Amino acid sequence: MNRLKKGDSVIVIAGKDKGKKGEILRIIEPDRLIVSNVNIAKKHVKPNPNKNENGGIIEREMPLHISNVMMFNPITKKGDKIGFKSLEDGKKVRIYKSNNEVVDI
Repeated sequence: MNRLKKGDSVIVIAGKDKGKKGEILRIIEPDRLIVSNVNIAKKHVKPNPNKNENGGIIEREMPLHISNVMMFNPITKKGDKIGFKSLEDGKKVRIYKSNNEVVDI
C-alpha cells in the first residue's frame, strides 16, 4: 500500500512552489507525481494536424519528486506524515501520524 494515492490533497514542502496545495492527478512510478496547479512550466508545442492540435506556448504541470510533498491534514490544516494501521476486520488503512485519524474510509 502506497502512502500517497491519486486524488489525495497534498502540500508542497520544498522547491519554488513551497506552501502550495493541490490534488494528485497522476503518479509516475516509482517516485514522481503530478499535482494540480503546482510546478507549472511553459511548453512550446508544434501544430499537429493528426490530433487537431494548435501550436503555441502552453502551460502544464510538470512532475515533482514524491519527497517534496506531504499529505494535507484537513483537521490540523497542516502537512502530516502517513502511517498504517490494521483494523479489527483485518483491513489495512492509512492514518495521520499527528492525531491517528483514518485517511481512507
